[in-house]
Amino acid sequence: MKRLLVINGVNLNMLGIREKELYGEKSFLELEKYIRESAKELGVKVVLKQSNHEGKIVDLIQKAYGKFDGIIINAGAYTHTSIAILDALKAVAIPTVEVHITDLNAREEFRKVSYIGLYAEFCIAGKGFEGYRAAMEYFVNKK
Repeated sequence: MKRLLVINGVNLNMLGIREKELYGEKSFLELEKYIRESAKELGVKVVLKQSNHEGKIVDLIQKAYGKFDGIIINAGAYTHTSIAILDALKAVAIPTVEVHITDLNAREEFRKVSYIGLYAEFCIAGKGFEGYRAAMEYFVNKK
């Protein structure tokens, strides 16, 4: 059974409260439930983590070394600013899929730059919660 670390970053804990026109009405707890149910259906083990702190996200990535087959990460706004998160991903060399609930290419110009995308094998954006399932399916089907 593949073990996947799912990291949600800054402000993802505010789903259902923040910018409902972009992120929808569903809460962060509903997202976590969806991820767990999808993982069970797909036959993967997931560990879910969320932090609003860049250093904590770096710590989570570093602690994943040797423990996980893949990382699914939605770093939120840190996607566009954090070389530290990029460097941590490169350091542990764990296959990574980047996920975003919204379509970054349809938003502000600064959101079109992804430091995480410089390392991630794949990016899924604009699929809502389903993007997390698609990321898990990517790992299930990966040889």
